[in-house]
Amino acid sequence: MASIIRCDRDACFTSHVVVVPQKIIYHRKQRPSLQYRVSMLRVTCLTVFKSCNSYSCCVLPVRPTTMATKVFLQQLISNPDRLNDLVDEAKNLAFQHGLVMRTHETPNSSEVVTHIPFTLFPSPVPKATFLQALAVQPHFNTLVDKISQDQDFLEDALASTVQADHFTAKLFGIYKQVQQEGQKQSIVVGLNRSDYMVDQKEDGSSSLKQIEINTIAAAGFGASDNLSMVHRRLLQSVGLLEESQCVQDTNRTAVMSAALAKAWELYGQQKAVIMFLVEDIQICKLSHRYMEKELWKRDGLEVAVVYYRYGFMPDHYTEQIWDARLMMERSLAVKCPDIGTHLAGTKKVQQVLTRPGVLEKFFPDQPQVVEQIRATFAGLYTLDMGPEGDRAVAMALANPDAFVLKPQREGGGNNCFGEDIVKLLQEVKNDKIRAAYILMDRIRPRTEQNILLRRELPIRLVSICYEIGVYGAYVRHGGEMVLNEVGGHNLRTKNIDHNDAGLLRGVTMFDSPLFI
Repeated sequence: MASIIRCDRDACFTSHVVVVPQKIIYHRKQRPSLQYRVSMLRVTCLTVFKSCNSYSCCVLPVRPTTMATKVFLQQLISNPDRLNDLVDEAKNLAFQHGLVMRTHETPNSSEVVTHIPFTLFPSPVPKATFLQALAVQPHFNTLVDKISQDQDFLEDALASTVQADHFTAKLFGIYKQVQQEGQKQSIVVGLNRSDYMVDQKEDGSSSLKQIEINTIAAAGFGASDNLSMVHRRLLQSVGLLEESQCVQDTNRTAVMSAALAKAWELYGQQKAVIMFLVEDIQICKLSHRYMEKELWKRDGLEVAVVYYRYGFMPDHYTEQIWDARLMMERSLAVKCPDIGTHLAGTKKVQQVLTRPGVLEKFFPDQPQVVEQIRATFAGLYTLDMGPEGDRAVAMALANPDAFVLKPQREGGGNNCFGEDIVKLLQEVKNDKIRAAYILMDRIRPRTEQNILLRRELPIRLVSICYEIGVYGAYVRHGGEMVLNEVGGHNLRTKNIDHNDAGLLRGVTMFDSPLFI
């Protein structure tokens, strides 16, 4: 539950954000100096819902669940009339439960909406693997927070990257300036999402492997929160009653909002607001609304918390916006994330963490925590200039299908695969610019079958793979961690014909885990 002061270009007034004495103040009657659309939320009260502990409730055996859904899918695809009826029912349920988004044709209008992309049925996920991802999330929260505070580590880890990647260099420049001047705010709030795939080995064994951790604008909650209800109802409608009991609910929006509310509370100004920084083209605005309604309404001007839903790609910035980012980092407002936490989520930091002894630095005398985190690491390799980087380049050129080449970018559609790796590395293998990338072992994911529902996508049964996303929420006040929680989960599924992913690119669908 929340109050919003929303500043849009077509509103009856325009707005402007300035900093007066070290506080971000929201003023009406002036034209915007930032090319952001800004939502202002005022928090007075929030009921904090505890994380659901129902993940262990499903005790069905593996074989009946997987066999029943597979058999039904094969029967369904051979009965077009029944399939079309069920698809219509699924879409109607999606609208009924608020699973909607704006269209690409009219991204700034809610006059025309469509259902979010989603799978017709939930996809089978090994329960033990899923629980492993949930269990390790509080440790990843702690790790990200510790990295964000360690200037020496970040300088060393990113030394070569800032020489090769202009975007990372700009972020790091702000970080160094803030560190030199001294941070003015001791409250830190983090909302992140750690993404995994289930790596399927040739011998039939499988293991959980981390793809990345998103520390800025971690998306995927809000409009998709009620998908489990839709999937459960669809399973019941086709007679798969036992399977419907294995679809897990998640309360991610409430938990993630609670962290922002806690940061606002610690800020200690009754008239202060939470400011959402969002993009001009707001296809996902309806998802933001789910978070807003978790916060109570009241007017306010002073900004207590800056919540970034934007600012993770180079084309999100102009020089004016870079100045604004620096201004906000230097202010008294709590940042979500602050610049150190943003840098802690870079691919290069992810690669450096896999080196021997690095996790032990952050978790001394906690070998079990180190073991839990390290068990999720895939093979990651530096491309820095030198013998170690040369070996990684040679490995990738010799067997490109075994690796993924990853730049310091978020948002999907940025990675290189197969012959594209060869082409790029041939161009940069003798240039320090190769340090803008890292190399990762390519995961061979567990595959299933499902039907993907997206506007104008043909209805057909396809082979799919998925990423398990686990949300984390934490708040630190000075040296005390006052909140550290698992913020729920999501499942994002794609056709295996696609290498890279991305919801807004039309590749990935929302999904629900069906425990097996």
